[in-house]
Amino acid sequence: MHNTLLTYTDRPTAPLLAKDFRGELVPQDPNDEPASELLKRLAATSFSPASKRGRKKSLGTAA
Repeated sequence: MHNTLLTYTDRPTAPLLAKDFRGELVPQDPNDEPASELLKRLAATSFSPASKRGRKKSLGTAA
């Protein structure tokens, strides 16, 4: 039985992932901020996406 449980937990199945995205795996807190509000707050903040950050230049000699 233990090995069977490990098999199920090693790879999430499509139905399990679908339930996860719908928020059906754990009880939901009605006091949580709606995702739409969170997205608005994130859009209003200024941040630098990782893709726009350059790599640090090496102090060594150039190749």
